[in-house]
Amino acid sequence: MNTEPSIFERIMAGDIPSEMVYEDDQAIVIRDINPQAPIHLLIIPRIKIPRLVDAEQDHREVLGHLMLLAGQMAEKMGCSDAFRLVVNNGAEAGQTVFHLHLHLLAQKRFDEGSLASPF
Repeated sequence: MNTEPSIFERIMAGDIPSEMVYEDDQAIVIRDINPQAPIHLLIIPRIKIPRLVDAEQDHREVLGHLMLLAGQMAEKMGCSDAFRLVVNNGAEAGQTVFHLHLHLLAQKRFDEGSLASPF
């Protein structure tokens, strides 16, 4: 298991600049540096959970918080009527940073064929 801090941990520590949209004691929200839609936010728990399948019962509160936060961010960004949440689990699913995070994407039409596109 990689013990090096993830890029997200380095962002939270202030070592790497990012466009912070929101932060609280459980999570941060930043703009993706390689957006796949006009609105592309990353919702990241402060606690490092490598992949969704690595989450345990103790993580229920933070996982619920991430989902509620996604709705709040959609409201804040003016896209609460149409947005997509994506969680990549594992390299073959497109996960490149092994620190669980949600992608909130909006203001782009997502057709059925785009479901297979990695973000």
